[in-house]
Amino acid sequence: MTGLHVSRRIEALLRPDARFVERVEGRRRTWEGTIFSADVLTVGLPDGTRGRREVAVHHGGAGACVVADGQMCLVRQYRVAVGRMTLEIPAGKLDAGESPALCAARELREETGLVARELEPIAVSAGSIGFTNETTHIFLAHGVTRGESSPDEGELLGVVWLPVREVVDAVRAGAIQDAKTIVSALTVLERGLA
Repeated sequence: MTGLHVSRRIEALLRPDARFVERVEGRRRTWEGTIFSADVLTVGLPDGTRGRREVAVHHGGAGACVVADGQMCLVRQYRVAVGRMTLEIPAGKLDAGESPALCAARELREETGLVARELEPIAVSAGSIGFTNETTHIFLAHGVTRGESSPDEGELLGVVWLPVREVVDAVRAGAIQDAKTIVSALTVLERGLA
């Protein structure tokens, strides 16, 4: 995805291992929503017993990390699920049939009015792999120019530019907890874009 090399040791550790693999024997949809659905799985465990798993099924999302002159573009919004204000990279959910890059470009434009000439894939983040298949594709935006924002209906947000080092400090202090934003900030720091 990012063009970076993965060591043979990591490749080996990520191969399926019969001592750990759970086989899905049954799946029942218990709830269907607009953002995600809920399934209850019956799984066969390696020791021959059966287990039950509850899974939030999500189509995934994408986000764009924008850095200019040592400043990182973040979206400030209230997230009712965590009950507080958050700072996040511009991002959103994938529309049906939409590629992650198109989603990241669309969300960047809608939320900030910024348009990227190029989106470089830098990571894929899975925020809570214990109960959801949701992944977020993260891109570094290059050649950014100003356009016009058009947030989705009911989407209340503000755009802020903060020094990368301040964002990284907020990540380390636990003030910024959003996985895609953490990955973005640490990648930007690693690349020396601070």
